[in-house]
Amino acid sequence: MSPTSFPQRRPEWLRVPLRSGEEYRWLKRLMRSKQLHTVCEAANCPNIGDCWARRTATFMILGDVCTRACRFCGVSSGRPGPLDPGEPRRVAEAVQAMGLRHAVITSVTRDDLPDGGAAAFAAVIEQIRALQPGCTVEVLVPDFQGQPEPLRLVMAARPDILNHNVETVPRLFAQIQPRNRYDWSLAVLRRAKQSWPGATTKSGLMVGLGETTAEVLAVMKDLRAVEVDILTVGQYLRPSRRHVPIDRYYTPDEFAAFRQQGQEMGFRWVESGPLVRSSFHAEEQTQLLKSGS
Repeated sequence: MSPTSFPQRRPEWLRVPLRSGEEYRWLKRLMRSKQLHTVCEAANCPNIGDCWARRTATFMILGDVCTRACRFCGVSSGRPGPLDPGEPRRVAEAVQAMGLRHAVITSVTRDDLPDGGAAAFAAVIEQIRALQPGCTVEVLVPDFQGQPEPLRLVMAARPDILNHNVETVPRLFAQIQPRNRYDWSLAVLRRAKQSWPGATTKSGLMVGLGETTAEVLAVMKDLRAVEVDILTVGQYLRPSRRHVPIDRYYTPDEFAAFRQQGQEMGFRWVESGPLVRSSFHAEEQTQLLKSGS
């Protein structure tokens, strides 16, 4: 589909509330005062108004400039600055100030770093556990270019959930995320289980990029083959005219079908809906899985 022919008008089910309210403003002030970044802001997440009103956010570490330039992503790309050694502590302080019971940590991709930023993930996990005991920690990590050692470093810190999103189907990788590889993504998820069999793993897909339903189901089967526990499926929304155009909007019924099919495949939890993003209802997922529900 050409950039000028993609569906311009969002359907009713993709309308979101405005970003406003005292809780939203409080959280924004907290992030600026701690000099922290969130993927909520950087990627222009449609759920930011709802999540921030509930004092939840997804922290983005390692700066705000990514070394890759995926054609679906609103995060800035280019040459990142030096690492900030105080960042892990400030993230933990923000988690404490927010009173979080579940913290989600992601990052820009840092191919310029020998460990891809793995040590920073481990440090954040340790700092959160020190300042906010009892808070579960979910990390959404990059693919580390398929290298096993960075992942071992992250897993040694024992995150409660190890998340890595495949994002799209293998056929579209070259078009959507040309510097990523499908086998790298599967390797991250497989090795996480191998390094710690008790780990909970998670992955996510965007739809609306030109994939077929059969391709989505094939990826879901691949994820179950590497024992992924939690699956998220959401609608791709184009960040700007510079990004890949939307091929089509999926209906709520189609997302419900993905949820049903994922459950039948054996995922422990499937979050599937038009506005679902990787950290959507993350705390609820964790609490229900811990309780065995």
